[in-house]
Amino acid sequence: MLRAARGGAGLLRRGPGAGPGAGLRLAPGPGPAWRPPGRLLQHALPPAAPPAVGRWLLVCSGAVAGAVVLGGVTRLTESGLSMVDWHLVKEMKPPRTQQEWEAEFQKYQQFPEFKILNHDMTLTEFKFIWYMEYSHRMWGRAVGLAYILPAAYFWRRGWLSRPMKGCVLTLCGLVCFQGLLGWYMVKSGLEEKPDSFDIPRVSQYRLAAHLGSALLLYSASLWTGLSLLLPRHQLPETHQLLRLRQFAHGTTALIFLTALSGAFVAGLDAGLVYNSFPKMGERWIPDDLLAFSPMLRNIFENPTTVQFNHRILGIASVTAVTALYLFSRKVPLPRRTRMAVTSLLAVAYMQVSLGISTLLLYVPTPLAATHQSGSLALLSMALWLMNELRRVPK
Repeated sequence: MLRAARGGAGLLRRGPGAGPGAGLRLAPGPGPAWRPPGRLLQHALPPAAPPAVGRWLLVCSGAVAGAVVLGGVTRLTESGLSMVDWHLVKEMKPPRTQQEWEAEFQKYQQFPEFKILNHDMTLTEFKFIWYMEYSHRMWGRAVGLAYILPAAYFWRRGWLSRPMKGCVLTLCGLVCFQGLLGWYMVKSGLEEKPDSFDIPRVSQYRLAAHLGSALLLYSASLWTGLSLLLPRHQLPETHQLLRLRQFAHGTTALIFLTALSGAFVAGLDAGLVYNSFPKMGERWIPDDLLAFSPMLRNIFENPTTVQFNHRILGIASVTAVTALYLFSRKVPLPRRTRMAVTSLLAVAYMQVSLGISTLLLYVPTPLAATHQSGSLALLSMALWLMNELRRVPK
């Protein structure tokens, strides 16, 4: 009788009645149970996130998209300054009695928007804009819970690897930061400006920061969700594929920048200054393009320049998408990737049509909100294509 090894899995014995040439068999012993090598390797590697995590992140990205669209409608209906204070829990209960509504309306009457723009507003009209802003804030809180509660559940169940834990923590931190940034933005529209006779509005810089962080949260959630749910394609790493991947990355960055420039258009009401296309009035380049001094101020504060830049970025984006589509025809791609390229092209031309229509019709609220939603759809298609072209890790 021979022991296999010190502390091994068991004993090596000859079978009963076996001769000297008989084989040895493994007898049970005090050591750990034996596992096949594949099982040992699988046990050593970190567990892959289950599909539920990917689906959760896609739902969260949809919730963020809803918040962006609702925020755009709030801005278009000039409702964003109707709630003049911010409380995380207290404001979740809306006014109910006539006294409570009158007290809320009196608070609003102390701020510049009522004094300059809405001095003849009735209580019924105030209730409409108040509920618009209230809906946006409550949606934002629901988005926060949609991130934080499932994240805690998945973390406790051990479904998140170490890199995924870092990603989830970043997303949860970003959604909390987004709420604080929203109030920081609103505060800029509530400040008294004695030397200004302009319509009270939030700072276009803070509005762009608020929208930019929302787009970043949306993009990160969508990308991570798609990465968890869609398997990578085994694409041959050719020179053409590398160029297509780089082209897709650059186009996505351009689309993101175009969407972000829309925040400056909204913040300055720049969509109302030149309602003609392709010319701006009677000229290709308007006279007041560089009216502000110093010159750099025009890029972010001159409504004419802001609209001009948004036009140029929009045209550049649709041109880049068209070139990307034509170049992709030369590269052999899987069916799903080809579908992503075609969808990107279709949404790009739809978005340009919406933008031009919004401009020519003097920015009607339904059309302008659809145009803003189209920017999210276009960014989504670009992120989907980037995800399809991911490099397979070696």
